Amino acid sequence: MKDLKHLYYFEKLLEESYNDLARQGQADGNIAIGHVCFQIPEPLLNLPGCFSVRLRAPRTGSIEMGTYYLSSTLCEACRAYLERAIEGGFNFLDCIIAPDACAQMNRCVENIEHLELINKDNFFVSYADVPMKDDETALKHYIKQMRIRILEPLSKRFGIDVSDEALRRAVEEQNEISRLLTAIGDYRKCESPKITGYEFAVLCLVSFSCPKYLIKDKLTETLEEIKNREPDSPDKYRIRVVMVGSEIDDPEFIQLAEECGALVVADRYCFGSLPGRQEIILNDEEDALTQICRTYLKWGKCPRFFNQEKIMERREYVDWLAKEYHADGLIYEQIKFCDYWGYERAAGFHIMDEEYGWPVLSVDRPYSVRSSGQLRTRIQAFVERVEIKKLARAKAEKE
Repeated sequence: MKDLKHLYYFEKLLEESYNDLARQGQADGNIAIGHVCFQIPEPLLNLPGCFSVRLRAPRTGSIEMGTYYLSSTLCEACRAYLERAIEGGFNFLDCIIAPDACAQMNRCVENIEHLELINKDNFFVSYADVPMKDDETALKHYIKQMRIRILEPLSKRFGIDVSDEALRRAVEEQNEISRLLTAIGDYRKCESPKITGYEFAVLCLVSFSCPKYLIKDKLTETLEEIKNREPDSPDKYRIRVVMVGSEIDDPEFIQLAEECGALVVADRYCFGSLPGRQEIILNDEEDALTQICRTYLKWGKCPRFFNQEKIMERREYVDWLAKEYHADGLIYEQIKFCDYWGYERAAGFHIMDEEYGWPVLSVDRPYSVRSSGQLRTRIQAFVERVEIKKLARAKAEKE
């Protein structure tokens, strides 16, 4: 396919946390809010006068200092983020909002706070307790935490407007981006997709890394470009897969899979669009904060939710995605030493195969994959296995 007009521009933005658009957002008078998890609703961090930046550590090399403070048995993403903070990569942030969701990520943020790695005026770190269920009691607690741990500190320290009207404006701004990304992502369902998994991952990551009002025009142009784009022939990729798992904040892993012949048609991982880049529907009967929190609880597909209903929901959701996007198999991945996804990946590997009938590749990967020969070999072997099954099934149907 012909290269997308703005793809190189988007790729360059992802090379640094403090990219050109983050700089422009601050030059426009907005504060930059760092956050680390889907459990903190993005509209609360993108109120008028501020913008959110999801913590990432692009082009990571050594994580020795991060390991020194966090130990070698903690998630490599957490160690990489702390390493980047020690290097000064997050000095532009005005605050960091962290949910009390992942103990390892909290250790990372606590070290950033206690080592005073960011010493800007008024800089603060706030930790919000988020629920592990999605019932009405959990919702009430969630709303209270979002109010006292996020909205009130932003109003008190920076004078941010946290009114119901401001929340609704933030939701609409996010909905504009979500509508664009959903429309673009739907082209992955086609027999011959007009966008690759790597390209879509770049676009989606930019929406987590930059002020949303500064990327809308280029995403709009990209959607129009894709509508008229001539797709590759269906046989360019040997199989179609759904990618499921923990943080993928660098599209190089998606690129590696596609170089091996596995087209990634759906992104059910942290930093992906499924869920999280759908519209938030608000009514006029309830306040905006309640509706936002309810939406994020409903969307939540993190293994942190341990209740049986959510466990079954996650499996059904992956099965639905595989069917909706016409996938041939699933790749379950996790960053090394991720507690939650370690359990989920182990269960998913067997259950999605034995109970749902999907071929599954289970991958325990480093944070930075670079040109990992081992990962490449495993993905290639999986592609061949699924391809052989497809050929055998086609032959049996023909006979």
